[in-house]
Amino acid sequence: MAFSKVPLVGLKADQFRHSLDLEATQTLKHLPGLDLLVRNLLGPVAEQFFYLNNIAGSILVGANQLPQLHNLLLEACEILDLEPPQLYVQQHPAPNAYTFAMRGKQPFIVLHTSLIDMLTPEEIQAVIAHELGHLKCEHGVYLTPLNILILAASLIPSWGVIIAQSLQEQMLQWLRCAEFSCDRAALLATQNPRVVMSVLMKLAGGSPNLAPQLNLDAFIEQARAYDNISNTELGEMLKQLQTAQLSHPVPVLRAREIESWGSSQDYHSLLQQQQQRVYNGEVASEGGWRNW
Repeated sequence: MAFSKVPLVGLKADQFRHSLDLEATQTLKHLPGLDLLVRNLLGPVAEQFFYLNNIAGSILVGANQLPQLHNLLLEACEILDLEPPQLYVQQHPAPNAYTFAMRGKQPFIVLHTSLIDMLTPEEIQAVIAHELGHLKCEHGVYLTPLNILILAASLIPSWGVIIAQSLQEQMLQWLRCAEFSCDRAALLATQNPRVVMSVLMKLAGGSPNLAPQLNLDAFIEQARAYDNISNTELGEMLKQLQTAQLSHPVPVLRAREIESWGSSQDYHSLLQQQQQRVYNGEVASEGGWRNW
């Protein structure tokens, strides 16, 4: 198929990183010993655990295994200027996707079958690109302990309360901010804000049966109504209480962020500058993109 999207050769994370992500990351860097804990203790164990879990109970996507998903991955990596990680599909009733990466190690992405079942190919690519955003922004140092703790809670439910209490508020705050950057990566890969917002809508209330019936414009209006809750002090306080223990921002807020950034001068300038590079032949000479 023809490559109709703007390839972002040489793209740097800070060109799309959300300001809240940058601020929260600086806060986390002041937590003593966190990086050392991940690299020297959690990292090696987690890497082997996840690898064994994926190889034993998931499908490794490739040119000869689910090639359509493989092509979506390759195209997203080409646009975001990343080396392709491994991509796995795992049977799971909860719609979700996650990534794992240690410095210098083989990163991978996992997609749950229930998520794939309710998304279009473009929307699946948006999810893949969101996870690629974690790799592009090098979120692995802080994402790793969170993923390990969340996975432990799902495997051993009795740990849930203990883990919820042990998670640092700063880490949850950072993760919510990091998600905004990764949603922007999804937009850069799909180059269509409605595709990313549609994913968020389906995560909020979708299913294989309901997904085709959902109205994106109605969801966007719902997302705008969410803003109005902050018009009172009580409303703003309740919003903060609602999100304090969440690992992700609520879908309507993420949709509003994408709607806002997708119409911003920063976003359009980034694409226009890269389009000019393609027109001038600079990108082609770097060998950084090809037709699909």
